[in-house]
Amino acid sequence: MEKFSQFRDRGSGIAPFLPIPAQPSGYQLPLRVFLFFFRLPLFIFVCFTYFAILQWFPIGSLGKKASLWCILGVPSIWWIDLQIDGVRKGSLSRQQQARLPGPGSIIASSFTSPIDAVYLAAIFDPIFTASYPNTRQVEHISLLQAILRSFAQPRVSPSPGTRMVDVSTLLQKYPNRPIVTFPECTTTNSRGILPLSHSLLGAPAQTKIFPVSLRYTPVDVVTPLPGTYLSFLWTLLSRPTHCIRVRIAESVVSGAGAGMSQVSKGMKQETVESLEAAITPAEKALLDNVGESLARLGRVKRVGLGVKEKQDFVRMWTKTRRTW
Repeated sequence: MEKFSQFRDRGSGIAPFLPIPAQPSGYQLPLRVFLFFFRLPLFIFVCFTYFAILQWFPIGSLGKKASLWCILGVPSIWWIDLQIDGVRKGSLSRQQQARLPGPGSIIASSFTSPIDAVYLAAIFDPIFTASYPNTRQVEHISLLQAILRSFAQPRVSPSPGTRMVDVSTLLQKYPNRPIVTFPECTTTNSRGILPLSHSLLGAPAQTKIFPVSLRYTPVDVVTPLPGTYLSFLWTLLSRPTHCIRVRIAESVVSGAGAGMSQVSKGMKQETVESLEAAITPAEKALLDNVGESLARLGRVKRVGLGVKEKQDFVRMWTKTRRTW
């Protein structure tokens, strides 16, 4: 891996894009093969049933959550370790409204695996968005698109023709649901937190932003490389169980710097990008606060590598190795 040393963070030495080596199956190989082929048709069935049929029916939030828990149940993602900053065990029910993301709030989630989106949808029934590094606007996406994003090529900017919206617009349009952002903009191997997108700065003043960290045991269900569908399915379906460790930080309240999109209407695109790239000290402090919270929750460090560096890493990786 020495040839990829340039993609290690200079300060910490962390390489956030390297895939996690799979643990040898050893004597468990027959069991893992059996589990994979037993679960695969069930997994395809429950996924197809939900995404092709049930999500279009008026089954309500509870019905959708139950269907998504079935998807998580097939690969035995059962043992959920949940901790919330400032909440003692046994007292969550008395503080739920203040300590958990809810309608009108924003979830700033870590981004390492397709399971991230499914779990967040099963718990919070949110609206999903895709972020890009230097714009305050986001792309409104579906749950399925959020899942597929974890296998997608990293992008510094949206594709031509992509409809971008303000976070404030989505909060007004969906007042009864939280908004999920993945501010790192691309997946990592869960060993570091990338620089955060400016999309969090598009939130209206006094909006609660909840940093949420999702980590997995075993950790090899992460997808830092694009296109690794088969290896992910093998790892997901062949292991007896998976554990999610969920950490939710205290909310960070956004300031009054959300008016950029209103100011920039009618300007040339280059001017808009330069304005969005310039952030105030208060806005930088907000991003730092969220980034530090994500790093603390995940027990990792923030790194200086971003989407552009991951693009370069993927190009070098695909020249020398095959992914599946």
